[in-house]
Amino acid sequence: MYAVIRVGTSQERVTEGQVVRVDLRREEIGATVNFEPVLLVDGDSVVAGPALKGASVSATIIGDEKGPKIRALTYKAKSIQRKRWGHRQKYSTVEITKISPQKA
Repeated sequence: MYAVIRVGTSQERVTEGQVVRVDLRREEIGATVNFEPVLLVDGDSVVAGPALKGASVSATIIGDEKGPKIRALTYKAKSIQRKRWGHRQKYSTVEITKISPQKA
C-alpha cells in the first residue's frame, strides 16, 4: 500500500516505514504529525477524491536538516550594480508510521 500526500505546495509518494524530507515543520522532534492523502493505492484498488474523507497518513518527526546552498548574482552592465545573494532551504525529516484509509 502506498499513498500520495500533500506536503505544503507539493506532493510526495510514501509507504509505511519510509523516511521523507518535507518542508520545515514547527513541531518538536519526536512529535506525530498527520498529512492529508490525495491518493491511496492498495494492490488493484485506487481511492481518490471524496472517498478519501477521513483517511490519514501519520508520521513522526525525526529531525531537521538543511538543503544545498544556492548562490546567485545579479548584474547590470555599465551602471556598476552587482548584488550577490544566497539561500539554503530548511527541511524536516519524517518517518511514515501509518497509512490508514479510515479515520482512526
